[in-house]
Amino acid sequence: MAVKKAKKKAAKVKAKAKAPAKSVKAPTKASAKSLLGKTAPDFTMPPDDGKALSLKSLRGKRVVLYFYPKDDTPGCTVEACAFRDGLPDFSKAKAVVIGVSKDTVASHQKFKKKFQLNFALASDDSNVCEAYGVWGEKSMYGRTYMGIERSTFIIDEKGIVRAEWRKVRVPGHADEVTQTLKRL
Repeated sequence: MAVKKAKKKAAKVKAKAKAPAKSVKAPTKASAKSLLGKTAPDFTMPPDDGKALSLKSLRGKRVVLYFYPKDDTPGCTVEACAFRDGLPDFSKAKAVVIGVSKDTVASHQKFKKKFQLNFALASDDSNVCEAYGVWGEKSMYGRTYMGIERSTFIIDEKGIVRAEWRKVRVPGHADEVTQTLKRL
């Protein structure tokens, strides 16, 4: 009798493992839309140094614009430090790096100081995130919420998006961006 019960329980566990995951809403149209080859949406945001930062003011330079969810979290810290360490290569490619999240300017200043980040961090109120299609519904541990999809864009001297990465995996990403800049 005990053997039968054990087999039944094992069958239930196995069936649960095979059951399809709960469906999650598809990404919004904006997040699925590619900007590759199009004029980059213009922006003006407050960076960590308090001076307004706009794409228009960066014309004539290449821009690596990367979006990340939150200051001083494990993945975002690793990503920021990789961009920090790769800045000499970005500079050789005549590119400026800008990190964007919804964190406050004060949070950016603290994050920048703590990890000695050597590039601008800009604070967005969601307008820029929405314009680049990186603001949308996310899911973690069965909970859905709105957030930033980790993404990176290379914008050329004329303001055209030449490369984009969406749903970025952090390890090796900054190196991949550097290699792409060298090929452009």
